[in-house]
Amino acid sequence: MRVKPDPSFLPSKTETQDHIIFNPPSSTPNVYHTPSLFLPQDDPRRKLHTRALTPQSASTTSPADPSQTSALPKPIRPIYEKKYHLTPQQVEEVRALRKEDPRKWTRVRLAEKFECSQFFISLCCSAPEIKEEREKQLEEIKRKWGRRKTEAREARWIRKEGWGMDA
Repeated sequence: MRVKPDPSFLPSKTETQDHIIFNPPSSTPNVYHTPSLFLPQDDPRRKLHTRALTPQSASTTSPADPSQTSALPKPIRPIYEKKYHLTPQQVEEVRALRKEDPRKWTRVRLAEKFECSQFFISLCCSAPEIKEEREKQLEEIKRKWGRRKTEAREARWIRKEGWGMDA
């Protein structure tokens, strides 16, 4: 192609050293990139543009006015407050119930009964026999795997072992 290059890409005759040319790639368009001059009068983006330019902040609203209490939407779920309400006797009861019948008194049921988290129940007590059963079930499943799947899982395990080694 015999196209004359743009002068900005040619070496400079006034500067003796090289310099960096910053030419960022185009990005996805944004509402604020379109000037309001080019938007129709009834376009909703015009309102967004003017709202973004006006200096309003959450601190300007007075807390005495109940209609302007918060700019955030209402939460979807009720806000969970942590409770530190279990006494040592209740913790012992949790352990006794879990030890008595771990199939009936699962972490979920104990957490519902004592109104605490499942994580707290797991800190209080464990069920080693259930853990052993789950491990046996997993070994039974692994025994049915073929050669390729077994090798792939072993390779994945070796890669995970080396995750923190290069740092």
